[in-house]
Amino acid sequence: MNMKKQENSRSLSLDIKRILCYIVLVILSVACLIPFYMLFVNATRAHVDIQRGFSVIPGKFLITNISNVLNNSTILIVRGMINSLIISSLTVILSVYFSAMTAYAIHAYEFKLKNFVFNFILLIMTIPAQVSALGFIKEMNMMNLKDTFIPLIIPAIAAPACFFFMKQYMESSIPLEIVEAARIDGSNEFHTFNWVIMPMMKPALAVQAIFGFVASWNNYFTPALILTSAEKKTLPLWIAYIRSADFTKFDMGQLYMMIAFSIFPVIIIYLILSKFIVQGVTLGGVKG
Repeated sequence: MNMKKQENSRSLSLDIKRILCYIVLVILSVACLIPFYMLFVNATRAHVDIQRGFSVIPGKFLITNISNVLNNSTILIVRGMINSLIISSLTVILSVYFSAMTAYAIHAYEFKLKNFVFNFILLIMTIPAQVSALGFIKEMNMMNLKDTFIPLIIPAIAAPACFFFMKQYMESSIPLEIVEAARIDGSNEFHTFNWVIMPMMKPALAVQAIFGFVASWNNYFTPALILTSAEKKTLPLWIAYIRSADFTKFDMGQLYMMIAFSIFPVIIIYLILSKFIVQGVTLGGVKG
């Protein structure tokens, strides 16, 4: 009887802890979603209504605010979104693919300078972008690449943080026996990497694609140094221009709608790639 009572008390305490965890998670989720809801509500309201204070109920000016944003000839928000989308997409593709390829070379091959190369790549992670900004700008001017997308895309091939994540994922999830088996079957290294290793790394690729897209989408420092013409400016540059404007003379409903436009692509990318993250976590739980 005492054993049963102890087991019942333990199960009851576990249930209480589980319920408390769920309550905390719900509170944190609501707290995180409140700013997005406030943004959506203000994006549907008029400038006069926003000045009166916050409202829980959405307004009736959603279509008007969207039309004002799309037809604004001073702030090229649509062009900025297209530019940011082009740069972010190409940046993600290059950084994820070549970082995975570099991690595969370090993981699958044995050579004399392997540890040196690995440590050197990690050392690059400690160097801030601001340190090399002046030399980078001078080099782009010498190559006549100023005010182009190339300096914002091609350097993304060198992504030390993405490489480190890929390397750690390969060590924990991809044994070398799989590579050796592919070699025995007659697969060359390029085919093995693209058709054997890459499909197994979908969770890692999805995680880095999300991080890389968000980092490139929100990048302000480098585009501000490279891009000068209005037609090539990215969305963060236009958002910064709006923030520097006089808010008393600017339509706040239009401002909130512009900010909403800058957030929606990131949410869409996360919703598309999040299933691969869930699959990876589930697969790891099954293996454990």
